[in-house]
Amino acid sequence: MEDTDVLHLFELNYSDLLLVSSTDGSSPSPEEFERVESTSKAIMEALGPMGPGLLSITGVPNAADLRRNLLPLARKLALLDPNHRKLILKDHKLGSDVPLKNPERNVSSFAMQIKYLHDNENTQLNSDHESGSGCENLGNGFRELGMCMMELGLRLARICDRAIGGQELEQSLLESCTAKARLIHYHSPLDKTILVQDARPKKPVNSKRNQTSDEVKLSGVDHSNNLWQQWHYDYGIFTVLTAPLFLLASNAPEERDQECAYPNGHTYLQIFDPSKNNVFMVRASPESFIIQVGESADIISRGKLCATLHSVARPNKLENLSRETFVLFLQPAWSKTFSTEDYPMNQISGISNETKHDDESERSKLTEEIQNIVPPLAMRLKNGMTFADFSRETTKQYYGGTGLQSNR
Repeated sequence: MEDTDVLHLFELNYSDLLLVSSTDGSSPSPEEFERVESTSKAIMEALGPMGPGLLSITGVPNAADLRRNLLPLARKLALLDPNHRKLILKDHKLGSDVPLKNPERNVSSFAMQIKYLHDNENTQLNSDHESGSGCENLGNGFRELGMCMMELGLRLARICDRAIGGQELEQSLLESCTAKARLIHYHSPLDKTILVQDARPKKPVNSKRNQTSDEVKLSGVDHSNNLWQQWHYDYGIFTVLTAPLFLLASNAPEERDQECAYPNGHTYLQIFDPSKNNVFMVRASPESFIIQVGESADIISRGKLCATLHSVARPNKLENLSRETFVLFLQPAWSKTFSTEDYPMNQISGISNETKHDDESERSKLTEEIQNIVPPLAMRLKNGMTFADFSRETTKQYYGGTGLQSNR
């Protein structure tokens, strides 16, 4: 994994995002005009067919505090007693889209629908449920960070619309009225050990030797899997992510989790670039936001934006390292109708067939593996399809009839 090529993202400063997305009708100075033009061009190069399909945004006010307050709660929620967690999620109007009853899951995800027209709603808490959990501000933290990220996505959509022509991307987002936010905890092997032990029927431990034997046995769960999250495209317009937070957990319950630097300097978000037929590990500033292009933006822009094929890798030999992030999925309205009439089907988002013929090369093997995992867009998209139909067909082809996958 350490040998994977590195992708340094194009960094868009928040002040430049404001400048380029401004709706102020006044004429810019020559210097501002030149900056707007060059920045807009760089954005489209990063998000277009010859770019990686993602960029980072830095310098967002209050972002560091919002991220630091919310992300550590992901692991706390994941390891809570299930009945206690259920009450807390209900208090904060959160749900989950992964099977939390499975103690051997790779990922825990906690979700909320966030409205575009923020109503400044404060979550009313039940003090009995919140006592000692550290989750008192969970719902409000979701909304505050979600609204911050929503603004970034809307402004970026406006910039792309101007470069492409029209207002379809931004309008599609506004018509949807809501965005889906997820707080995600990627489990360490230690987390799995804890959850599996807690799920076992309680019985007296007769000897320390038996306890040690159980711990060794449990810590070996699923070591062969080098991915926290399988290869896939997001099917919305934009996905906005916080840069991840990595936590080193202690075996002692009374000790606090310790934030640590990126392992090997990587975020462990990795992308597949079809134009280069190669995998790249993404590097980004810890206090930045990452915005990825989804397949709906690829379709709406008629190929001028390029969806990002990505996965989340798992660092090797770090038994107690977990990964936390917060994600906002910006999608069109369910009734949005897609047209493929002007879509360049010859460059449809997917894996290039022009792979190298060296069957022994690791690159060719990985390309073939990804091809077998990711259903081509051409098999999921039909002219006149609504976004609801497209999302249903996509989840069906990725995950089967239920549309569920525990590690996505």
